[in-house]
Amino acid sequence: MTTEETVIALVAAARDGDNAAWGRLMDRYVPLAVSVARRFRLNPDEVKDVTGTVWLRLVEHLDHIREPEALPGWIVTTTRNESLRFLRSRNRMVPIDPQNSPEFESEDQVEVDAELLQAERRQALREGLEELRTQHRELLVVLLADPPLSYDEISLKLGIPKGSIGPTRARALEQLRQTKALRAFVAKTDSVTDRS
Repeated sequence: MTTEETVIALVAAARDGDNAAWGRLMDRYVPLAVSVARRFRLNPDEVKDVTGTVWLRLVEHLDHIREPEALPGWIVTTTRNESLRFLRSRNRMVPIDPQNSPEFESEDQVEVDAELLQAERRQALREGLEELRTQHRELLVVLLADPPLSYDEISLKLGIPKGSIGPTRARALEQLRQTKALRAFVAKTDSVTDRS
């Protein structure tokens, strides 16, 4: 089997929700993404952030990749773009001393805390969705569409019977609650609440 055939087979299997195929894709291409991110002189934590975003983009766009054999090029380009985006955002940050800055008052701190908690919640949700089977992940994402889709539209879009959308949604939400990412988030927020 050639490398290109293997990539094609792995992408097809990953599209079908094969976690082992995802693992093999990551084993093969994470080093490529890491090497590209390192060229931008990012520290190890920044490299992890960038490569994590690249894999999230791959999850989001895997169904739209027309030429799976071009996946290494896609990873290089996406990693380069995410590294540049990261550097631009880092350059926009202006370090200030919160103890000596009038901008940081108690109301502002509450808003910042709420925004951080919301960002962490969204990240935990994204990570939790990644842990789900493809069918459950797709259903939950479609159910969050804005404007909302009708059950008829969802049934047509996902190819599942209209009558099974509700029960499948309930199972998917329960599995989402049990994902490692969401359990870790809940444990973290519970420990913060206990300390305050």
